[in-house]
Amino acid sequence: MSETEIPKGSYAAGRRVKLPAGAEAPYVVFVNGVQQAEGEDYHVRAGEIVFTREIVKEKVGTGRWLAMYLGLFGTYRKNETIDLQFERDGRTELLSDLPVNS
Repeated sequence: MSETEIPKGSYAAGRRVKLPAGAEAPYVVFVNGVQQAEGEDYHVRAGEIVFTREIVKEKVGTGRWLAMYLGLFGTYRKNETIDLQFERDGRTELLSDLPVNS
């Protein structure tokens, strides 16, 4: 499966992640724990991280959510998470699983 294909049970969530208020460079961006390269994998523009490809998230309907909650089964679908390390007020911060926008 190529990187641009969206697997069954997942969807293209978008390419943009809004930077948190007061966030300052240097930014370190991770997709599923893998560090991304600025200029190759993403760009910083107008208060957002803009990825060069779509970020893929899992579709979780009510029935699937309930089954996972009850521990009947887990999930093996593609669900990419975005983590961001940045500076704010002279301190290094890390936020996990940031929301992705179109």
